Amino acid sequence: MANAAESNRIRDTDPLLQVENLKKHFPMRAGPLRRVVNQVRAVDGVSLEIATGQTVGLVGESGCGKSTLGRAILQLQKPTAGHVFLAGQEITGMPHTELKASRRDMQIIFQDPYASLSPRRTVAQIIREPLEAHRIGSPAEQHRRVAELLEVVGLRPQVLNRYPHEFSGGQRQRIGIARALAPQPKFIVADEPVSALDVSVQSQVLNLIADLKRDFGIAFLFISHDLAVIQHVSDTVAVMYLGRLVEEARAEDIYRAPKHPYTQALLSAIPVPDPKRKPDRIILGGDVPSPAHPPPGCPFHPRCPAAMSICSDVSPPRTDQGGAGRPHYVTCHLYSGLES
Repeated sequence: MANAAESNRIRDTDPLLQVENLKKHFPMRAGPLRRVVNQVRAVDGVSLEIATGQTVGLVGESGCGKSTLGRAILQLQKPTAGHVFLAGQEITGMPHTELKASRRDMQIIFQDPYASLSPRRTVAQIIREPLEAHRIGSPAEQHRRVAELLEVVGLRPQVLNRYPHEFSGGQRQRIGIARALAPQPKFIVADEPVSALDVSVQSQVLNLIADLKRDFGIAFLFISHDLAVIQHVSDTVAVMYLGRLVEEARAEDIYRAPKHPYTQALLSAIPVPDPKRKPDRIILGGDVPSPAHPPPGCPFHPRCPAAMSICSDVSPPRTDQGGAGRPHYVTCHLYSGLES
């Protein structure tokens, strides 16, 4: 297992988080006895590594399994199969008492700053909740920690006794970020943390997350469907399609020379801020297949402009198409070396 992880490593240091062949399938039930008749393969065999202080951007169309992957990594949803290691310790299948202790090291920033904060609790109570749950510090120390966190995220300590409805969307997201920072985690899943915010506020929150990574050495899995946002915050980019990773490389390599046809289509959709330049869009045909009935072979082949006969029959292997010291992993028959 260690050798496999070593061969797939993009990062320059030992990984803080290791995800190996993670799957999350949801049963589909029917009939009067509610028997399982099929499985929705939301996450279907994902392997990933994140080093301390590094941000991996996870991108893909809506419904491809990005958020489910993040929640499965955090054990908020129990994985169907696979392994997750945090700081060398496996957390999949961990007893509840031990998992609770490990949760101090891994937190989440939710997508919706309106739904993720309790309207009945003050800002101080919301941010202090992780400290109380993990019994971190005395009440006086917790109060000081909450005040410090508010300053870290750009809010005044005077707002401690206010309620979420008194804040704007960007301010609420800052409160959510402060709550995630409270137990001093090593790893944070940021699940589309700016998609519900105004464009003018998005850059402020993104810069805040970049500062947190720099100042506290926190590793991030940053989930988004916005490739411009992913480019701004990520060291490494992983592209997901129908529950699987189809391409993974350093951010500059992905944006300079994307290799998978799906990644190329996604990047072609980024708006160009030049009215005189005609965008060279790649339009994909058809709809995203259902994860309950994924196509045989390569899951992207029904929509792929470069599909070959082998694509509909054989699942492509993951190959390294990068140069020395700069791995660039692609799961596509254009690079598999197999005959078409």
